[in-house]
Amino acid sequence: MIEKLDMKYTSLLILVIQNSSLVLLLRYSRVTSGQPYITSTAVFLTEVVKVVSSVSLVHFELQCDAKKTAEAIHEVFIRFTETLRVSVPAFLYTIQNNLLFLALSKLDAATFQVTYQLKVLTTALFSVIMLNKKLTPLQWVSLCILTVAVGLVQFPADGSFDTLLRSYWLDKDQIIGVLAVVAACVTSGFSGVYFEKMLKGSKTSLWIRNIQLGLFSMVFSAIGVIVHDWSAVRTNGFFQGYSWLVCGVILLQAVGGLVVAAVIKYAGNILKSFGAAISIVISSLVSYFFLEFQPSPFFLTGAALVIIATLLYARFAPDPEPAEKLKTSSTSTV
Repeated sequence: MIEKLDMKYTSLLILVIQNSSLVLLLRYSRVTSGQPYITSTAVFLTEVVKVVSSVSLVHFELQCDAKKTAEAIHEVFIRFTETLRVSVPAFLYTIQNNLLFLALSKLDAATFQVTYQLKVLTTALFSVIMLNKKLTPLQWVSLCILTVAVGLVQFPADGSFDTLLRSYWLDKDQIIGVLAVVAACVTSGFSGVYFEKMLKGSKTSLWIRNIQLGLFSMVFSAIGVIVHDWSAVRTNGFFQGYSWLVCGVILLQAVGGLVVAAVIKYAGNILKSFGAAISIVISSLVSYFFLEFQPSPFFLTGAALVIIATLLYARFAPDPEPAEKLKTSSTSTV
């Protein structure tokens, strides 16, 4: 019992550290002086780390039996049609990761962290449409609160709608950043629900699915490097602008899905949402004290409502069926 409790709060602590550190370090890596790194190469290397991590977890799951591990991975290539289905979420995840780098190049960490909680809304809507999930009335209320709250965060300090429109018109970075976050939320919601639907209709291990996902994502992200940044890569190299900070961002981004899986397994979805709420608070405080972020009353109100809405949505979720509970213990949104 004590060991289970330790794992519960340890996994939650790791999630909070991972979420907060990723957003803050990614933002800092995009605004520091010096030669900038190419974000498409960072997305590619993130997928490489994900595949290596998933292969290691499969090896561990099979009691470190090299022969069984090789056979399990061989199935990835034998079941080509089944593997091909994973290309849809893989393509969307690649777009999503590129959008996150773009968003954090344009927005401060705190605004990004709050706005990105719209993925709760998009995931809920796609779950209703694609999985026929039923939401409780209080969950619908929490989604409405979430939408209004994210809108409040975008308002200027004087609360004027005209000022808001002028700021977006004059500051193209702001509107590009917000649109990138919204697009990332849509791709996150659809790909996450699509992947969940695949997991529910298959006996394939989550980690094998992650290998399939990572392999396709590597292909798509490599295409992104070639199409958009090949001339820059040829001129200054693949690793131009890289530092220990960038390597840390790549590692944090890659292990994010594994951390979420651990939290859902040991702590549950409510504590996962609580961890997201704590991450918002930490990102806002660090941005205020170290990154010259000045929160307006509208931001503070919106952030508080986002935290409340996120916790309400998780708290009043309908109880899953026993079979679904069993499956949830071994699956997660990547």
